[in-house]
Amino acid sequence: MRHLHGAARTRHGGQAASPYPRRVQDRQIGYLALGLGKAIVLLAALVSLLSGCHPPSPTPRPVPRPDPAAFQGSNALAEVAAFLEVGPRDAGTPGAERAAHYLAGRLATLGVSAEVDTFSDVTPGGTGVFRNVIARLPGTSTGLVVLAAHYDTKSGIPGFQGANDSGSGVGLLLALAAWYRAAPPLGPTVWLAFLDGEECRVEYGPHDGLHGSRRLAQRLVEQGLGAQVRGVIVADMIGDRDLGVTLPRNGTPELMTAVFQAASREGCRSRFALHAGEVLDDHEPFLEAGLPAVDLIDFEFGSAPGLNDYWHTSADTLDKLSADSLGTVGRVLIRLLDDLDGQTTSGSTASFKTAN
Repeated sequence: MRHLHGAARTRHGGQAASPYPRRVQDRQIGYLALGLGKAIVLLAALVSLLSGCHPPSPTPRPVPRPDPAAFQGSNALAEVAAFLEVGPRDAGTPGAERAAHYLAGRLATLGVSAEVDTFSDVTPGGTGVFRNVIARLPGTSTGLVVLAAHYDTKSGIPGFQGANDSGSGVGLLLALAAWYRAAPPLGPTVWLAFLDGEECRVEYGPHDGLHGSRRLAQRLVEQGLGAQVRGVIVADMIGDRDLGVTLPRNGTPELMTAVFQAASREGCRSRFALHAGEVLDDHEPFLEAGLPAVDLIDFEFGSAPGLNDYWHTSADTLDKLSADSLGTVGRVLIRLLDDLDGQTTSGSTASFKTAN
């Protein structure tokens, strides 16, 4: 650059003369404006990046829940048939141990991990070994729902298969495991609990019968999970061709109401009714632990309406079961679990009154 001394020369005594032609000046001004515009854009982008500003994310669409109508009872019936091949499953025997390992293996085949909880408990014949099989299906919201069924058979009955008591509940839970593996729960986490030692050997009492349910109820409380439990739903003897599910009165009222509402939406409310009294079953230890629980049981399992003459006899065989019955109960349970999303229930067993 060369420094010019003195005032700039002017033309006709007016504005200072530019040393460049007019066209060159305009082009330089254009380049300067373009460069300044780019700088402003880059500066704005830098400020946005540093300040953490991002364009708003699109609102996620709600994931549609699977239609319960797609649940097939034939799948549950097939699971019952395969399970019965294990043979007698009297608690504390090698048959019961085979059954527990069968369940864990079957769940693994379905893609669902399971825990075999082996424990000891006092029985009329001394200390016995029991095994609960627990499968866990993570949900998308807080809370926990336990679907439970016992898998042991009553001892001392020659030729007893236990197709309905306890095979029906087992087959239904296995079919639900496949269902929720394909379409994970959109509400609370679901545990599928296959319980050992429901049947008593002599007479129900603190050390005879309900061993598996007492164990699981205790573990839930000890592990600090009790407050998360939205409900424990026990399915027992729910495969009878002439289905008539009853809910014993010793149950949590809110859960019982929810079951009846789910049955109404499924269009099968007439097949669900309030039991005339109380029933001692696997839901009772959960109630005693302060957890909400309900029992779904068809306690008229016989050769004619109102009879129960197939119960605990060699007549409890696979031909007495119906895919339609298993499908009906399964679809009601699926609807019930959808309803329990966001609801809370208590362990109260106050007198429950509703229309049958």
